[in-house]
Amino acid sequence: MSANLKIYIVVFVIALLVAGTVRHHGWVNYDQDTILDYEGIIMSNDIGNPHTFIDLKVINPEDVENAEWEIVLAPLTRMRNRGMTDNAMLAVGDTVRVVGYPHRTKENEMRAERIFIGDLKIELR
Repeated sequence: MSANLKIYIVVFVIALLVAGTVRHHGWVNYDQDTILDYEGIIMSNDIGNPHTFIDLKVINPEDVENAEWEIVLAPLTRMRNRGMTDNAMLAVGDTVRVVGYPHRTKENEMRAERIFIGDLKIELR
């Protein structure tokens, strides 16, 4: 294999990795000027990596435009490092409070900055 071909292959692989990272960490798609703060019941969860997701039914929907939200949380390892001791802390039927930012184009999607589980506050950034 020629040296030029090796260089092209390396550049191509790096470009693919960078493109995947940019797509995955598209936090720019969330409106950080609008802070949402909702308490609700976990209707479903997808606990894992690269991110954990919960579907939240807001307890007082008359106070908010949409009663159900998909919440994007931090990677599982980060949440565990910051105090979430096990997956049972995000059990379906539990009540939690989330504070975060709405997606700019996807209705009812929020990126959480912090989640309150009982008396525990977990910073997700």
